[in-house]
Amino acid sequence: MEKLVKLLEKELADAFETAGYDPALAKVTVSNRPDLCEYQCNGAMAGAKACHKPPLIIAQDVVAKLSGSDVLSDVEAVRPGFINFNVAGSFLADYLSGLLDDPRLGVAKNNVPKKLFMDYGGPNVAKPLHVGHLRSAIIGESIKRIARFMGDEVISDIHLGDWGLQMGLIITELHHRHPELPYFDESFEGDYPQEAPFTIAELEEIYPCASGKSKEDEAYRAEAMEATHQMQEGRRGYLALWKHILSVSVADLRKNYEKLDVSFDLWKGESDVQKYIPQMIDDMKAKGLAYEDAGALIVDVKDEKDAKEVPPCILLKSDGASLYTTTDLATLVERQKDYAPDEILYIVDKRQDLHFVQVFRCAKKAGIVPEETVLTFLGFGTMNGKDGKPFKTRDGGVMRLENLIREIEEEMFRKIVENKSVKDTDAGKTAQQVGLAAIKYGDLSNQATKDYVFDVDRFTSFEGNTGPYLLYTIVRIKSILARSARDGEADGAGAVLAPSVESEKALMLSLALFGQAMETAYQEKAPHKLCAYLYELSNAFNRFYHETKILTEEDLSRKASFLQLLHLSLRTLETGIDLLGFSAPDRM
Repeated sequence: MEKLVKLLEKELADAFETAGYDPALAKVTVSNRPDLCEYQCNGAMAGAKACHKPPLIIAQDVVAKLSGSDVLSDVEAVRPGFINFNVAGSFLADYLSGLLDDPRLGVAKNNVPKKLFMDYGGPNVAKPLHVGHLRSAIIGESIKRIARFMGDEVISDIHLGDWGLQMGLIITELHHRHPELPYFDESFEGDYPQEAPFTIAELEEIYPCASGKSKEDEAYRAEAMEATHQMQEGRRGYLALWKHILSVSVADLRKNYEKLDVSFDLWKGESDVQKYIPQMIDDMKAKGLAYEDAGALIVDVKDEKDAKEVPPCILLKSDGASLYTTTDLATLVERQKDYAPDEILYIVDKRQDLHFVQVFRCAKKAGIVPEETVLTFLGFGTMNGKDGKPFKTRDGGVMRLENLIREIEEEMFRKIVENKSVKDTDAGKTAQQVGLAAIKYGDLSNQATKDYVFDVDRFTSFEGNTGPYLLYTIVRIKSILARSARDGEADGAGAVLAPSVESEKALMLSLALFGQAMETAYQEKAPHKLCAYLYELSNAFNRFYHETKILTEEDLSRKASFLQLLHLSLRTLETGIDLLGFSAPDRM
């Protein structure tokens, strides 16, 4: 189905053309003054100069041609040249009847789908997920779902940090604690144990302990760096330990991402692309791009148009060690070789902006990716506490993600039990669903690039612009439809009638905007635009609900129309929240 706004534009375009003007002037927008009209067209002002006429005259000419329109009502030319109008109720009703039969609810797929490769997640192996990992996962998951819904082929990669110094630190600390383990005996030729010599809890204690020691003891740090080097050079026992670290850590990461309902197609890491680095370096040297400076190997990536200085891209340090830059470039080599995507999207903390400017420029300059491949960096802002500083635990530490999830679920459980609308046996599962909605919507409803305050009290509220409010609206609709079904009414049949009251039409207009909202959220990679739409739709439904006696309506055709609006509202809201990455319970 075409978007409603396109159908309105066609009606206006015919009027512009009949009046002797360019039909391309018939651009329609939702009115920014809903107290005056529902939609408006500013084409008369845009065309005044070319037509050598005052815009008001053009607008009046066009309005005259719209007399008797079956699509528009209350059409008016307003100084200095606006064309204000409403949608005819019968036309709107027919449009919504079409949405009922459309499995995509009026959302058209892309005419030219693209292959999109998404890099989000980015956790480091052997370190627990903390609140800093929340935004990447939540934003990435939603953009992935939206892109797939719009018809794109999407490949998502978690991009693990699994090859750096943290591995050497863990190996060194294990060596100090358990020198008897066979991994440290270079003469050992047997099979190493199948079971890891540590649990995830022990691993998460070992790393910060080792990290702390390395900051205070230079000899310890040097030992860890040497262990890292030996592992990367292929020392057999250290590689076996590395595999244990990876196995134990990834199993825990999968469990935590599963709690967030976040998934990845690929679980690749920095280790997977090490094999590409030597050839990549050689190629850049051969092209004359990479050269030595103070012992380091660098590539200039500055541009004469730069407002700020962009430092060279460092490929290798003076000791020959590679950096994140090197690994990210090698990752692009692999992604181009294996997938040849149209676009590669990175969803990472916005403080990494300069890093990605350097990487993208170097990749294009070196021909690692074709010029036409789009490299996009979506940098997200910081999640802060009420004090405006990065979100912390009550004692000032970095909050683990699983602890935040548990705190939110406990708060939702308390509220649900107080509500007494859910059986005790179901309250736990419901609290998980509503808690996830509170976390995800609380994040996604903010523009990704901006910092925001994570306010537990506000995000878990059943009122206002929150996830629980959306779920409460969905549960309300489910309850009404369930009561209707118990009464034996065929609520799945019947046409949508022209609206009889203002709140009914407002709901219908809101439902008709889903396709436009989805297109905007997709094009701008902006889940917060979808959040804003779903919130407005929920408000429109709740106003309609409070002003309308749905189940006691005596006019059966009108009642059937009401129920169709409920079905359409439910489908739209459930589709929307699924694209945001959460679902609704039946009761709450």
